[in-house]
Amino acid sequence: MSFLYLEHCLINRQDGAITVTDARGTVHVPAASLSVLLLGPGTNVSHRAMELIGYSGTCVIWVGEHGVRYYAHGHPLTHSARLLIRQAELVSNVRTRVAVARKMYQLRFPSEDVSSLTMQQLRGREGSRVRSIYRRASKETGVPWSGREYDPENFSGSDAVNMALSAAHACLYGVAHSVIVALGCAPGLGFVHTGHERSFVYDIADLYKGMLTIPIAFEVAAEQPEDIGAITRRRVRDAISNGHILEQAVKDIRWLLLGDQAVQEDLETGVLHLWDDKKGHVANAVSYGKELAGSEEETLGDGYGTILEDET
Repeated sequence: MSFLYLEHCLINRQDGAITVTDARGTVHVPAASLSVLLLGPGTNVSHRAMELIGYSGTCVIWVGEHGVRYYAHGHPLTHSARLLIRQAELVSNVRTRVAVARKMYQLRFPSEDVSSLTMQQLRGREGSRVRSIYRRASKETGVPWSGREYDPENFSGSDAVNMALSAAHACLYGVAHSVIVALGCAPGLGFVHTGHERSFVYDIADLYKGMLTIPIAFEVAAEQPEDIGAITRRRVRDAISNGHILEQAVKDIRWLLLGDQAVQEDLETGVLHLWDDKKGHVANAVSYGKELAGSEEETLGDGYGTILEDET
């Protein structure tokens, strides 16, 4: 699955390829080879390029520098709603929702057995482990730690390490949001977090804070730079790129929602069925009701199946 990030360039089209032009020249990228196109600062994209991108089924996401902010997106890279439907099913049932929450905690703390813990016990266990992560980072860097305190409306109103944590986490939220919408999932349907339009974003971002953003925030705070926000964002940007967090997030989301099937299956595209209350789904674009005779058959015509425009 290819995520291509572009910045400070002009994106156009030549035949079946996307052309990317900057001061160094022009590169041709076959549109069919792209899964997700991340448009960073300074990008200008032509209408003809977007026409080809849309036809090829490429997902386009407008992001900040190296994906550390999410702004907007086009259609997801998959035309199948399977992951979205599965996410809605899992989050709507208490038993399956708790099961996914346990899998999330298992990813974060693989040495612990959480298979029988309740949500209340999971929260308590998480709180204990996260506090130990903060204490360890404080000890390793020498940065004093008295707790997570910050005002979302006043970035500079916190101490150095809390400012660095806010900047680092914001970058991670942008990356998680981009992956979620690229896969066609709902950012608002969270399993641990709930009620916010980015609940699932916070769920996924939490998987990587302990090994990514928390250590970086303490390291930056120990250096006491003049612009702590900018330095932190650059460090997180580089760590996300070098650590292949985009690819890891794709694998983790698919495993959380699909289980072991995610390892064996590719993403579905171009899928359209008719819902059936007994069979689950039946084939689309099939003439149903042929057993009806006379005027009833004439009224039904070719049935209720829908044929997509690009299939005609």
